[in-house]
Amino acid sequence: MKIRTRLTLLFTLIMAAILLAFASIIYYSAKGNREKAFFSSLKKEALTKSDLFFDAQVDAAVLQNIYKSNRQILNEVEVTIYDTSFNLIYHDAVDIDFVKETPQMIKEIYQNQEKEFYQDDWQVVGLRHTFSNKDYIIIAASYDQYGYKKLNSLFKNIIFAFTISILFIYLAGYFFSKKALDPIKDMIGQAKLISATNLDLRLNNNGSKDELSELANTFNEMLSRLENSFDAQQHFVSNISHELRTPLAAIITELELSIHKKRSIEEYKSAVQNALSDAKKLVRLSNSLLDFAKASYDPSKISFKPVRIDEVLLDARLQLQQATPLYKIDIHFAYYFENEDEISVNGNEYLLKTAFVNLFENGCKFSNDHQSTVSVSFVDKTIVFVFSDKGVGIKEEDLKSIFTPFFRGENKKIADGNGIGLSLTQKIIQLHKGTITATSVPSKGSEFRIELPHL
Repeated sequence: MKIRTRLTLLFTLIMAAILLAFASIIYYSAKGNREKAFFSSLKKEALTKSDLFFDAQVDAAVLQNIYKSNRQILNEVEVTIYDTSFNLIYHDAVDIDFVKETPQMIKEIYQNQEKEFYQDDWQVVGLRHTFSNKDYIIIAASYDQYGYKKLNSLFKNIIFAFTISILFIYLAGYFFSKKALDPIKDMIGQAKLISATNLDLRLNNNGSKDELSELANTFNEMLSRLENSFDAQQHFVSNISHELRTPLAAIITELELSIHKKRSIEEYKSAVQNALSDAKKLVRLSNSLLDFAKASYDPSKISFKPVRIDEVLLDARLQLQQATPLYKIDIHFAYYFENEDEISVNGNEYLLKTAFVNLFENGCKFSNDHQSTVSVSFVDKTIVFVFSDKGVGIKEEDLKSIFTPFFRGENKKIADGNGIGLSLTQKIIQLHKGTITATSVPSKGSEFRIELPHL
């Protein structure tokens, strides 16, 4: 069932329930008022006839003739008078006697002074009346033909009005639900036009602040993120292709030149050395890409456990110095820590070591003295690392892009690289719920500040 139909039916049911409750209140109020008014009329008729019989001393036969005459054209009130000993004093029509009084009824009316009840559809009222210091029981009964007729007419009118109203409400609900859902229908049509080849398309926004406008804005924001992701992916693939093509082309060129022309042993060694150097570049690129992919995983799929940061820093220094003995790395702690939790984080040892190696390597290879220093301090629940060097530094215009994959600033002329290291480091730090920032002064050095929550 479509939303439009469900909304229409729900709206109709709610309105039907409200109308039914309203109509029921009106009907039962009218029914109660009719009953109350007719009982009041019976009391007045009973007292009036008792006054005629006792005070005016009107002959019983005259009163009975009046009753019988009026009964031919309308439902006249039947009045009966008894004394407290259940002796009949007066009766409008003994031959009819609709109420069929009993001693128990007379006794109950006498004790309660007044009683109202139904006999079939006839309403009956009994009163205790005092005349000349003597108590009498007056009973009046009649059928409210006019009141029931009006009540029945009201019921039919309510049913008719209710039926017409429900029909009108259904049509109105269908119309308004269609108007309300038309923007969604338009959104569906626009969304069907969007594909991977035209992610620049957006849903129309009516400019209001309603839920549909909010939905369109949210969808457009999602499309913007997807478009950026696709663009980044294409840029990433393009950069990878370029980074792979260059060393591969160099390797092929060196090997082709070596086999097409006889060379000396030294020249062959040089060609092999150049090819080996390019192959190592490919290995470093492959390793960086694998690490980058690992850092991009869902955190729930990466193994985290308590890791001592001092041990990770020492391992990173050892790994880098084994690969490049020329590099000098200093590690300084602000003070001696007594609690092991202060120096431990919940993290992945391999990824953290990769991030620290990247920062150490950057500091060393872009410095004339090939030296990098890290200072470790503790602030509340955070471990603060400051990686610094006295190298060539980074220009201000390049500083804002250094964490972009494959970005390389002007200092790329000084040392080889593939532009993945810092972007990989940022991903690793963010994966560990930390932050990384960079500051630099050209020709004086750079500084990278990392904050990680400890245990």
